[in-house]
Parts: sequence; C-alpha cells; structure tokens
Amino acid sequence: MHVRIRDVETLSDDWYLLKKTTFDYRRRDGNWQTMSRETYDRGHGAVILLYNLARRTVVLVRQFRFPAYGYGGRHDGFLIEAPAGLLDAASPEERIRAEVAEETGFRVEHVQRVFDAFMSPGSVTERLHFFVAEYESGQRAGDGGGVAAEGEDIEVLELDIDEALSMVADGRIEDGKTIMLLQHAALSLFAPR
Repeated sequence: MHVRIRDVETLSDDWYLLKKTTFDYRRRDGNWQTMSRETYDRGHGAVILLYNLARRTVVLVRQFRFPAYGYGGRHDGFLIEAPAGLLDAASPEERIRAEVAEETGFRVEHVQRVFDAFMSPGSVTERLHFFVAEYESGQRAGDGGGVAAEGEDIEVLELDIDEALSMVADGRIEDGKTIMLLQHAALSLFAPR
C-alpha cells in the first residue's frame, strides 16, 4: 500500500464535485509524506473523430467554452473540437454515438476505440475514451448543433485533413483531445499526399 487517506473535504458540489483530500504517500525510499490535493470529479467522457478517406475530410465542431474565454480575456472562447461528451452512466460506445448525432447530425453505427487517456491527471479525475468512425454524407440525419436546453450552440465544420492539421500548427485548433485525434488520423488513417 502506498497511499493512506487521512481526510476528504467537499469544497463544492455544484456543477461537478470538487474535493480536497489529505493523504499520506509512501515515497520510493520508503518514507511517508503527508500531502493534500484538490480533485475535480466530472465523470468520464468520450470523444470521436469522424473521417472520410475518399474525400480526405474530418468533421469537427466549433463551440463556446467559458473557461477558455475566462482565461485572462485573451481568448474569444470559441474552440474547434472533435465531438465529445460525458458518459452519464452509458457505455462509451453508446454515449459517443448519441453525442455525435446531437452535435453533428451524423448517425454512425460502427465506432472504433483507439485509446483511452487521462487528460489532466494532476487535478481532474476524468478519463476520456477516444474513438474514430468513418462517415458518408448520406449518414447525416439532422443539422446537429447540440441540445439548446444544455446550453449548446454548436457549429458543424467539415474540413480537409491537411487543413485541420494546419489549423493545429497555426493555433486555430487548441483543444488537446482534438489535436490527439487529428495526429492519430495523420499517422494511422490518412495516407500522405
């Protein structure tokens, strides 16, 4: 055993759960050290990159993110991202199918899990499940745009993969999960031109 929990204090249980935990940690040299950490628990999530090999395109979304906007007033808050959402007690596969339909209007049956990752393990408990799925224009059953009652106002973007990668390089795409999926696509899905 390398951790002994001393105390757990709930700091906030509003939007999600913020706790402060005091614990003893046994260091590699065998000595115990008392520490405290705040952790933000918002549940686990899933993210997906839709791609079309023949057309060399991907589907991303643009939406307002207050934490990006609130970052010292230096950002307009609009991020270009791969569709994503929290699991809300569903399996990652069923939740990402529903999320991509809500956000983009595309209905995909076959999703492929490519990896899982903790996105900010120093303070956030969330583990993301990363998926890809091939799409065709005929699979678009709606406009997408998200769920207005949940505060979503989402613009759907269909981009050439090379343009999307250029947007990462020049800073127009700054979302970590999206950058990871675009890099995966460049390395594993799309052949170089």
